[in-house]
Amino acid sequence: MSKIMVAGFVQMETIVKVEELPVPYKQFESTPDLVDTEIGGAGFNEAMALKWLGDEVDFMSMVARNMSRHQIDAYLKTNEVDLRTDYVLPMLDGMPTSVILYCRGKKQTFEDVKDIRHVDYEFELLERQIQDKDMVLMSNCNFCRPIIGLAKKYSKPLAVNVRSMRAEKIANKEDFLKAADILYISDDDLESDHYDCIQECREKYDPEIIIMGIGDKGVILYTKADNSVIEYKPVKTTEIVNTIGAGNALFSAFIHYYVKTKDAKESIKNALLFASYKIGFVGTSNGFMTEAQIEQWKKLIWPLR
Repeated sequence: MSKIMVAGFVQMETIVKVEELPVPYKQFESTPDLVDTEIGGAGFNEAMALKWLGDEVDFMSMVARNMSRHQIDAYLKTNEVDLRTDYVLPMLDGMPTSVILYCRGKKQTFEDVKDIRHVDYEFELLERQIQDKDMVLMSNCNFCRPIIGLAKKYSKPLAVNVRSMRAEKIANKEDFLKAADILYISDDDLESDHYDCIQECREKYDPEIIIMGIGDKGVILYTKADNSVIEYKPVKTTEIVNTIGAGNALFSAFIHYYVKTKDAKESIKNALLFASYKIGFVGTSNGFMTEAQIEQWKKLIWPLR
């Protein structure tokens, strides 16, 4: 069992299934299974995934002052996840919230993170909890910035989910990019060629590993150790219902297996399996497999291994 610190958003997420994007105007629509509202957010989803895989997880985040930690605990209990919420602090004026319109692989997201960009997390908690960790996985949120220095101070490997690499967003995340040992990037709004982006990251930030999610085409994995850049195709374990949250699931599973084995190529195969099952479910924090289930699927997909 690995010890992993996860730091990032937890928010209320509403996913609306629509017939097309942009959405044509209708005054009213009432359809079964049209709207799904649950707790989500990149950090929360990653922490949930790692707990399903058997890791010991400290989840560092913030919620609204009027939101009881018991509300999150009740959600976790419903989903049979024993994730401690001791470090989810009620410090915000409002609860971060997003609404996602989803249509056959395409999405349009409306997000309101309230005041989380301007509120500092308790530094003493971060420093105390990081010291015994095997890995730190975090998003490029403002309140996560102190972790960069702490990871360096205590020699902890740092995995960062930066997701977007749009030019106008990079300036605000340069410190995260430079500090990361492992980078996760999505091609959702990528403006350059996939391989050019990876090459630029290699030269400018020098991470040990880069994972780029390329949607229904799979992932591209760069590993500094052997200077390789390999594209991996997706695998199929179930029918696709909703791909939102697939990147968080894939990155979490990769981190779990990489901490355990230090084998990036085998870890990415396991991560692809993990993510392929997750997209058979609607909510971003639903549909995770255990290690045992992943092993069962591997025997079905790669029987001669």
